[in-house]
Amino acid sequence: MIIDHVAVVVRSIDEALPRYRELFDLTAPDGVQTVEAQGVRICLLPSGPPPAARLELIEPTDSEGGVARFLEARGEGLHHVCFGTGSLADELARLESAGAELVDHVPRPGAEGVVAFIHPRTLNGVLWELLERGTATDEV
Repeated sequence: MIIDHVAVVVRSIDEALPRYRELFDLTAPDGVQTVEAQGVRICLLPSGPPPAARLELIEPTDSEGGVARFLEARGEGLHHVCFGTGSLADELARLESAGAELVDHVPRPGAEGVVAFIHPRTLNGVLWELLERGTATDEV
């Protein structure tokens, strides 16, 4: 597995993005997208040529969703780190058998494939996301 992206929760992508562009010369090639299933808007900023990890700005759109609750409780800042994986179902089974506390036992739709999260209690207070890129969300 390799780190795919690091996500920073923000109150407003429209307000935060100019600062990231100004300070780090980061431009979002695909702009901002909404992931209805997760109640968020996201913007993925490449940090260099592929396969460099990306920076994801994540803004809640659903005031009752997990990202909104996170933002309310902790404020803006690091939200999660994402690893890319080849077979998410296999990786979830392996992690669960190794004692990881899974937020998602079954992959769910994400912006670029299917995703699942590992609870922060498992790894020193950090939320971890696993991504299987390009998987059709109706196949899981």
